[in-house]
Amino acid sequence: MAGEIATALLPVFFVLALGYGAGKRGLVDNTNVDTLNTLVMSIALPIALFTSLAAGRRDAVLARWPLAVSFFLAMAVVYAGTYVVQRRIHGLKPGEAALQALTVAFPNLAAVGLPLVGSVLGPDAVLSVAAALGIGSITLTPYTIVVLERERGGAVGRVIRKSLRNPVVLGPLLGLAWSLSGLPLPDVLRATLTAIGSVTGGVALFLTGLVLSAQAVEFSRNAYVSTVVAAVVRPGLGYLAVLAFGLTGPLAQETVLLLAVPPGFFGVLLGIGYHVRPAVAGTTLLFATLASAVTLSAVIALLPRF
Repeated sequence: MAGEIATALLPVFFVLALGYGAGKRGLVDNTNVDTLNTLVMSIALPIALFTSLAAGRRDAVLARWPLAVSFFLAMAVVYAGTYVVQRRIHGLKPGEAALQALTVAFPNLAAVGLPLVGSVLGPDAVLSVAAALGIGSITLTPYTIVVLERERGGAVGRVIRKSLRNPVVLGPLLGLAWSLSGLPLPDVLRATLTAIGSVTGGVALFLTGLVLSAQAVEFSRNAYVSTVVAAVVRPGLGYLAVLAFGLTGPLAQETVLLLAVPPGFFGVLLGIGYHVRPAVAGTTLLFATLASAVTLSAVIALLPRF
């Protein structure tokens, strides 16, 4: 167990620290990061999401609908609750609150989920990671974009159309459509797309560390509570969803394990393009990733009971 968790988390901490150190020492500019952010959010990540979903067999994708629904419900509850708390209690602006909600609710499936699920539950579970990533990318992400665009004063119709055209939303939508069409993804196309899609996790983590190096760590009750929600409440909701839907075996294990993965970089990196960088989001990302060494150990120990 310890080896599985270390294999998944140590690379995450290392690359985050590498980006953080590079920014602090001035080796890489930690304020003008738009180019790197474009590479991740507009090119590499959308391609990785498309490839993962498009390569899945239609029957295998459809069989994961209970996982997709459970995953969405747990994330939606966390997102909505976090957004309301950030707005009403902590006084964040709508865009800041939405980015914090996305950070807390959306696990780091690209960089942590893939290696962790593969090592703990086997290669067949990797499709569940792609499905969960797709669900978050076509629901929570476009909603967050809508909030950010609305804060800029955009009309509702135009804002919604723009969010659906965003590459990080369009990529998984097209991948899901390809998979459901029943068409196989040609090996040559898959290999071609993987060449750029495979850099997503590493570059995104480095960029996240780079962004964190330009922010002050916020030691606040907001950050502590958000960390508990991400590390404990979110997987707890996943467990309740598993009970509610009567899931057992691999689907139940995959659902709970994926919801126990620490927060992802979507919120932090999405905010860069809009010049919205709530310090609590970066701090939550850091604290919850550290806490996941304990919470993931507990979840993995409980998996055989499902």
